[in-house]
Amino acid sequence: MTNWELLLIFYALVFATLLICAFGNKFLPMVDTICAAFTAISILIVLIALSSKADVGRHSASYALSHYDKSFSGYGGFTFFIGLLPPAYCFSALGMISSMAEECDNPSVKVPRALALCVPVGGLAGLFFVIPVCVLLPDMSEIVEAPAAQALPFIFHKVMGAPGGGLGLTFLVLLITLFCSISITTAASRCTWAVARDHALPFPGTFATVNEKLGVPLNAILLLTLIQLLLGLINLGSSSAFTAFVSVGVIGLAVSYAIPIILSLLSSRREVNTANWNVGNAKGNVINIIAVVWIGFELVLFSMPGALPVTEVSMNYASVVLFGFLGLAGIFYAVYARKTYKGPPESDAIEQ
Repeated sequence: MTNWELLLIFYALVFATLLICAFGNKFLPMVDTICAAFTAISILIVLIALSSKADVGRHSASYALSHYDKSFSGYGGFTFFIGLLPPAYCFSALGMISSMAEECDNPSVKVPRALALCVPVGGLAGLFFVIPVCVLLPDMSEIVEAPAAQALPFIFHKVMGAPGGGLGLTFLVLLITLFCSISITTAASRCTWAVARDHALPFPGTFATVNEKLGVPLNAILLLTLIQLLLGLINLGSSSAFTAFVSVGVIGLAVSYAIPIILSLLSSRREVNTANWNVGNAKGNVINIIAVVWIGFELVLFSMPGALPVTEVSMNYASVVLFGFLGLAGIFYAVYARKTYKGPPESDAIEQ
């Protein structure tokens, strides 16, 4: 598979997401339900198909659960931490659940509950997918050299022993990716709308409007779609640059989570302690401090190159992209935002 073919598949997912998010708003709760059921069924299908075929053999339980190959990265035992970026990416958008607070009843209880349940439910479901893959892995040197650097389709192909079997399982993953894209784009569009409403984006009057006929922030959705299409083009020129933009998504979200946590700690958690759902001041302080320390470790970890010695390909440019965005944000604040932003509205349900 060439980079152009990957780009076309990516664009197909992006445009399908645009159509559903823009014109199917009233069906989104049903889409979420279908997504949950389809994901569970797909995990079961992958588990059964891979386990029954096992064309490249099976590893022991100790190998699947505890072995990791340190020979490809050059980091030695630290390889384990370098490999935390992909799983961190899976849980990086938890905070975007709060972007949907205005579209659910009793958000002060339901939003924290959704945040709290997301990690254990997603983690448990992920084990049923990951463990069979680890037990049935082909040779690691072959995976590293997978066509177009697409490891999972290659693993499916090798384990199933036929292109058709691998394609069938990959198609299931693509459909799950579409569902995830719909959820992420929906949440991101609401977040973009809210930030624009508070005049924290250029052209706030454009991106803070809601299409009355469709009932969605259409301009915000179109903006996100355009950004995604442009990011997809980067991979044609440089996979390292594209990886940097993907990685900085995790780093940027981590920074955005750390800021309110730090501010809450500095104010003795006064606002949080009045919430309908809270864990108390003692436990909350411990959890918040651990979170800030961990995020600080993440920022360093996810800015490190993927392998040593460092080359143009293995270099991690995420920190460059991050500071570039921070610089642009600083300029925007100095030139415009500090003069126009007067704080959020008294109620998030009121547009100003």
